Amino acid sequence: MVTGTIPPAHAAFPIPKELEDAFIKISFEEIKSSPANNAAGNDPMYPAFVFNSSERRSGTEIWAYEELRRIYPRHTIVPSAHINILGYPHAMFRPLNPDQMITNTFFVPLARRASDTPGIVMEQVTYGTFMVAWDKYEFILHILTFTIPMFGYVTYNYLLHDGPPEPCRRLILEAGLFQQALHNEIYVYNQGYWHKDVELWYEIQKADWNDIIMKPEYKDEVKKDVYGFFDSEQIYKELGIAWKRGMIMWGPPGNGKTITVKAIMKDCDAKGFAPLYVKSFQHYAGEEAAMQAVFDKARQMAPCVLIFEDLDALINDRNRSFFLNQMDGISNNDGLLCIGTTNHYDRLDPGLSERPSRFDRKYLFDNPDWEERKLYSKYWQHKLATNKKISFPDPLVDDIASRTADFSFAYLKEAFVAALVVLANGPENSKDFATTIRETIQSLRKQIEKGRPALWSRAGADGPKVIIHGTGTIPKPESNYLEAARAAHELGRRYF
Repeated sequence: MVTGTIPPAHAAFPIPKELEDAFIKISFEEIKSSPANNAAGNDPMYPAFVFNSSERRSGTEIWAYEELRRIYPRHTIVPSAHINILGYPHAMFRPLNPDQMITNTFFVPLARRASDTPGIVMEQVTYGTFMVAWDKYEFILHILTFTIPMFGYVTYNYLLHDGPPEPCRRLILEAGLFQQALHNEIYVYNQGYWHKDVELWYEIQKADWNDIIMKPEYKDEVKKDVYGFFDSEQIYKELGIAWKRGMIMWGPPGNGKTITVKAIMKDCDAKGFAPLYVKSFQHYAGEEAAMQAVFDKARQMAPCVLIFEDLDALINDRNRSFFLNQMDGISNNDGLLCIGTTNHYDRLDPGLSERPSRFDRKYLFDNPDWEERKLYSKYWQHKLATNKKISFPDPLVDDIASRTADFSFAYLKEAFVAALVVLANGPENSKDFATTIRETIQSLRKQIEKGRPALWSRAGADGPKVIIHGTGTIPKPESNYLEAARAAHELGRRYF
């Protein structure tokens, strides 16, 4: 809830001095505590809203519009839903009749590591009237929240102006543009809706290409394919081809797909190419409606990067055809860079994984080879260089690389972290770092041997250009027999 105003320097247009004096340093608390405001309120809309909310009703938005026309016969009225005018920082607001304002007070918990305060109390306006100053204009803003059967609550803003409606529409446009823009946020699609995720934005800021261990030529190739795409619009047009690209990052878990995606999202966001992250295609109207919403948003935000994590889990027999149509159908996908990740490449339909017009670039994030394991060990050697209690000589780097064959990067990280935890919790003059990490590697080796998957030994298949990070080949799609069995199971699920 906005309490008070922002400094005039933040305004989009100069605020007249007389309006500035009327709005500055006013908050809900100050007005409510004023003796002059303890008398009965004089908002003529308030009793009508309370009466309408106390009985069976239909079409509240129409009733409110007509009621405001009766109360303000000289004003133009512009109703608007889904626009948070009160949250627009380049206008100033002064609540009228605060004793007749209804707010919903709620508690927001905060992460313990992020703040000394366990949480904060915020207010959301259910009903309220405000004077608004923006540009050279004054407005009256009525905010009403009410229920719509089967759809829950909706908030309507009724913007009134003593004059033509154009200033109202301009203010709504500016507030809408501000609301649409990303402000240290990432658009995330989940449970049928797009929402702005602040925590994810801060999380991807931690990603650093220096922390991603892969051969320099592979890292440069990935960067070139991603950032070169956004710089190549004119080249695509000169060649007469659609300016779009699809990439798949695949391989066993724990080898850097997620952190690479985070680094790409961070850089694209900094360059002005919005990253859009898809968690699921669940939607009350079905998965096809979700896919339509996802690609509509991507086309609106283009040029942008659209992230599908765990692509094999998102795409199934029911929605595959519609998804493929969205990828390369008749709609204009110019400026879309689609990146999918999967631990199970062989579960992807060939129409998705092998057709160049959809995902034409593929990157295998395999278990690291000896050279990459050595690079990772040197990475930790550099991190621990300032710790005088830990001896990490160059021969130990080679020794660790030799002992960790078949380790993923996640297991390599666990080896170092677990060894350091043992040293941190152990008594003084206990085992040295070299002995501890060798014992940790031996323990992790036993875990790997117990649960070794056979998936990554499958033979490769021809297809579009592949950039391989590590060793290995693209597994063939599952046999037609398995596809038939899966289709039969799906048919039975639908009818029984």
